Amino acid sequence: MDKFITETKILKISEPLELDCGKVLKEYEIAYETYGKLNENKDNCILLLHALTGNAHAAGYHEGDTKPGWWNDMVGSEKAFDTDKYFVICSNILGGCSGTTGPNSINPDTGKPYGLNFPVITIEDSVRVQKKLIDYFGIKKIIVAGGSMGGMQALEWSVTYPEYVKSTIIIASTSKLSAQAIAFNAVGRNAILSDENFNNGNYYNSEKLPEKGLSIARMIGHITYLSEDSMHSKFARKLQDKDKFDFDFNVEFQVESYLQHQGQIFVDRFDANSYLYITKACDYYDVALKYGSLEKAFERTNSKFLIISFSSDWLFPSNQSKEIVNALLKQRKEVSYLEIQSSAGHDAFLLEFEKQTKVIRSFL
Repeated sequence: MDKFITETKILKISEPLELDCGKVLKEYEIAYETYGKLNENKDNCILLLHALTGNAHAAGYHEGDTKPGWWNDMVGSEKAFDTDKYFVICSNILGGCSGTTGPNSINPDTGKPYGLNFPVITIEDSVRVQKKLIDYFGIKKIIVAGGSMGGMQALEWSVTYPEYVKSTIIIASTSKLSAQAIAFNAVGRNAILSDENFNNGNYYNSEKLPEKGLSIARMIGHITYLSEDSMHSKFARKLQDKDKFDFDFNVEFQVESYLQHQGQIFVDRFDANSYLYITKACDYYDVALKYGSLEKAFERTNSKFLIISFSSDWLFPSNQSKEIVNALLKQRKEVSYLEIQSSAGHDAFLLEFEKQTKVIRSFL
């Protein structure tokens, strides 16, 4: 059945987690969803890794929902990640705000939300948490797949746990953020930090939340997910509900109205502190820096790879995917690469599901 009901589950880990920043989480929780069935050999698992503001709800519908999970077009019976064949897991990232421990979680030492007392985290820390979830199921061999920040996590899985990962699918991603991408993240964080209601991250019991700052951060981020062509085809220079200028500073253009709407709906589902932590984790990630070079990093992996990029993605452009491909080829690793022609920009990995499905099904 195409429309299926699912639920997010919570796994509590009651043992300490040492983080890259030098601090320790005494205990933590992992929010996750599963689709399909784990086979007897426990070797048919696909771990899906979400993008910056995603969550564990990748597919299906929660009870009462009108909209499905964020990658519903890709996960299910006879889809790219075929739940008739595979046991698919998706978990919320460490530092998130959708069930996995993050700054909005209760600090066991104080009985209050962590806020900015939550330790700064890395992509590597998040992968270690995902490993605990895989161990919980007793799985020893997995396929990892993700787009955008999810692709960074998939890459990290392939080099950190080479004995586990048999295939890696990296979509619209990179091995490190460019200075431009870091700059956009920095502006978004500054919008949050300068919000009059931010209160040094201690806003959870307040009637006033840093909604304005978080909304602006989302607007800035959303621009990077689109392309000039997609924005022109959607909005051009059309005015919103009027046919002449008002000569003031209120919303006038359709593109302004669209970005304002995106910011407004975002504050209803995401936490400002989580945005700070997760964007910083992305900024820090640089697999070549850790191992000396991309080539040396890929000495470790036993995986075969599928790398997909999109022609109009200027946030994580195709040349960044090709860097990964070339490093893998120099290490004589098995790698397939495809640049998909699309005008949708970085968001193409969420939209161009038909093209991706053909490639991923063939690869798997």
